[in-house]
Amino acid sequence: MQASFSGWGSGLLGVVIFSGSLPATRVAVGMLDPVFLTSARAVIAALLGAALLLLLRQPWPHRQDLASIAVIAAGVVIGFPLLTAMALQHITAAHSTVFIGLLPLATAIFGVIRGGERPARLFWLFSILGSLAVAGFALSQSADVSLTGDALMLAAITLCGLGYAEGAQLSRRLGGWQVISWALALALPVMAVTAFAVRPGTLADLTLPVWISLGYVSMFSMLIGFVFWYRGLALGGTAGVGQLQLLQPFFGLILAAVLLSEQIAPAMLGATVFVVLCVAGAKRYA
Repeated sequence: MQASFSGWGSGLLGVVIFSGSLPATRVAVGMLDPVFLTSARAVIAALLGAALLLLLRQPWPHRQDLASIAVIAAGVVIGFPLLTAMALQHITAAHSTVFIGLLPLATAIFGVIRGGERPARLFWLFSILGSLAVAGFALSQSADVSLTGDALMLAAITLCGLGYAEGAQLSRRLGGWQVISWALALALPVMAVTAFAVRPGTLADLTLPVWISLGYVSMFSMLIGFVFWYRGLALGGTAGVGQLQLLQPFFGLILAAVLLSEQIAPAMLGATVFVVLCVAGAKRYA
C-alpha cells in the first residue's frame, strides 16, 4: 500500500512537470527546426544523464536490457518529441491535448501487452470515459484541425505509450532515472550527429522565450520528469498510474492562467472534476 501511494505521488509530480512540455515545444518550433529541437534537447539531457551515471558509478545494464532501452529511446527520446514538434507546426498546443487525452489509454494497453498487467473491466470503462472527457474538452476549446498534424500526434502517442510501458518494466530493476539516462545515452551518438547536421546558421537571433523553452524541454521534459514518472509507473502500476496523464492538459491550462494570466473557462472546472473521478475509479480497479 505504501509503495502504491508513493508511486501515485511520484507519477503525479511527473505529470505536473510534463504539463509544460507541449506549450514550450510550441514556442520553440516558432524559431527552431523540429529535427534540430528534438536532437538538441536529447543531447543536452543525455549529457546530464551520463554525468549522473558516471558520478554515481551506476553499473552498466545487462545485454538483455539493451533491446528494451532501444525501444524506450525510440519512443520517448526520439519518436514522441520529434513527431509532436512536427505536429505543432500544423496545430496548436491546445488542439494537441486531444491526443494527450489518449495517452493514458495507450499506456495501459501497452502495459497489458508488455507487462502482463490485468486491470479489471471497470478500469477500462473509467479510462475510456476519462480519455473522452479530455478529448471532448480540448475539441471544445479549439477548432484547429489539420490532417497532417493529427496523424503525427496519433503516431507520437502510440510510440510514447510503448516507451512508457517499456520503461516502467525496466525501472523495476534498474531504477527510474537510470532507465531514462541509459536511453538518452544510447541515443546520444545519433542525436549529436543529427543536431550538428541540421544546426541553424546562427543561434544569436533566438529570443529569450525560445531559450527558456529549449532549456525546459531538455532538462525537465526529457530527464527530470522521467525520474518521477518511471518511478511512479514502476511502483504504482503502468495501467493505473498512467491514468494520471488525463490531468496533464488541465495542469497546462492552470499554468497558463498563473503565468500568462489566461482565463479559466467554467467548463474546465467541470471537466477537471469529472476526470479526477475517472482517475480515482481507474485507480480503484487497476
